[in-house]
Amino acid sequence: MVDNYIVMKNVNLGENVVIGDYAVIGILPMGYDHNNIETVIGENSVIRTHTTIYAGNKIGKNFQTGHGARIREFNDIGDNVSIGTNTVVEFKVKIEDGVRIHSQAFISEFCILAKNAWVGPRVVLTNAKYPRYPGVKDHLEGVIVSENAKIGANSTILPGIRIGRNAVVGAGAVVTKDVPDNAVVAGNPAKIIKWSDEISY
Repeated sequence: MVDNYIVMKNVNLGENVVIGDYAVIGILPMGYDHNNIETVIGENSVIRTHTTIYAGNKIGKNFQTGHGARIREFNDIGDNVSIGTNTVVEFKVKIEDGVRIHSQAFISEFCILAKNAWVGPRVVLTNAKYPRYPGVKDHLEGVIVSENAKIGANSTILPGIRIGRNAVVGAGAVVTKDVPDNAVVAGNPAKIIKWSDEISY
């Protein structure tokens, strides 16, 4: 059996990394060559089929992708991170240890996902307040998802919003304002409906 994947030059793979068929690791962004950009993937990681990972990513140990994940360049990704099937992570994103991102999410440039944050399927984290406006790329603001926050499926978070520690965003919410620590928000626009210590499981 032939392994049908591609690992480009200057990619540093840790021990016991498993790579699925048709995955590509170390794709160069425009303006770079393999001599001035390094890609690191930590030990015991699993890169599933059809995943593409651009060059310049620094990824910790026990990393996993679903099938067909797309991870752009220059991201800083910690240990024990999972990025789901067909999810897109744009460039210059910081993802701390223990973060889980489910399938078909979109994480725009300059977002920060703090330790143990949880992002549900089809969540969209935006960064452009006025898309297509002249100079918009000079004013991009990523979303900050704080430690242990949870964002429900199909939610949309507007640019520059901070989701507080231990906060919960209900499924389908459109978040237009910062969410305080420990708040539970839902709706369009999202409003506080309770606090996280009031949730019964």
